[in-house]
Amino acid sequence: MRRKIVAGNWKMNGSKDLVQQLVGVICDHAGSLDAGAEVVIIPPAPYIPLVQQRADGKLAIGVQNVSQWQSGAYTGEVSAEMARDLGCWYVLVGHSERRQLFGESDEVVARKIGRVLESGLTAVLCVGETLDQRDAGEAEQVVAAQIQKGLASVTGEQWSKVVVAYEPVWAIGTGKTATADDAQAMHAAIRKVLEGMNAPAEEISVLYGGSVKADNAAALFSEPDIDGGLIGGASLKADEFISICRAFPAGA
Repeated sequence: MRRKIVAGNWKMNGSKDLVQQLVGVICDHAGSLDAGAEVVIIPPAPYIPLVQQRADGKLAIGVQNVSQWQSGAYTGEVSAEMARDLGCWYVLVGHSERRQLFGESDEVVARKIGRVLESGLTAVLCVGETLDQRDAGEAEQVVAAQIQKGLASVTGEQWSKVVVAYEPVWAIGTGKTATADDAQAMHAAIRKVLEGMNAPAEEISVLYGGSVKADNAAALFSEPDIDGGLIGGASLKADEFISICRAFPAGA
C-alpha cells in the first residue's frame, strides 16, 4: 500500500516563535490526525534542529534543498549527508522556485536526486508545467520529461526512497488549483511514465501541490492516484494544516 503523506513546505518563512507555536499545536493534535498519513514538516534549514526538538518524534522532518556536491569548498551549500546528520528524512528536489529563480536544470536536479538517495534519505522530486505550457497542450510532455531526466539514474531498491510531487507552476501561491479531475489525470499520467521507466509505479507515492487548502484537500485526496499533498502557505496556519492532514477519506 502506498504511503499517504502530507508535507508542509514553509519555504523562506519562520522564526523561533513560529516553531514553538505552530509545531506545538500540530503535535498537540498528532494523536487525532489521520493514522494512515505521515505528517512532514519542511522548514528553512536553520530551524531544522528546533523543529526536531519541538516535534519530539511525532512528526517527520525534511529539508527544502541540498547541494549537488557531496562536500567541499561550496560556501552556503548544505549536503544531503548534513541533512541526514540533522535527522531529516525527506528532501525536496527540483521545486519550481529552485528551477525558475535559481536556474536549476534537469541535469542538476538529477545529480541532487543521486546525492539524496546515496545518503539514504527520501527524495521528493517536484515536477510541474507553466500555464503557457498547459495552454499549449504540452503539460504531460513537460512533466514526463522532468521525471525521466530527474530520475534517470534511479535503480532497484532506490525506488522505495522516491516520492513525486506534482505542482503545476501556475497554481503555486496563486490561489488557483487544478480541479480534482485534472490533478488525477496528471497523476495517472505520471504513474504511466514511472511504469515506462521500469519503476514500481503502483508503490510510489505521488503528491499534489499548488494552493491546497482545507476546503479542497478532501476532493483531491479522494482521487485514486493522489497520495497526499505538498502544502505551501497553508502549512503556516495550524488549523488549516491540521484540517488538510485530516482530509483523507475513511479507510484510505
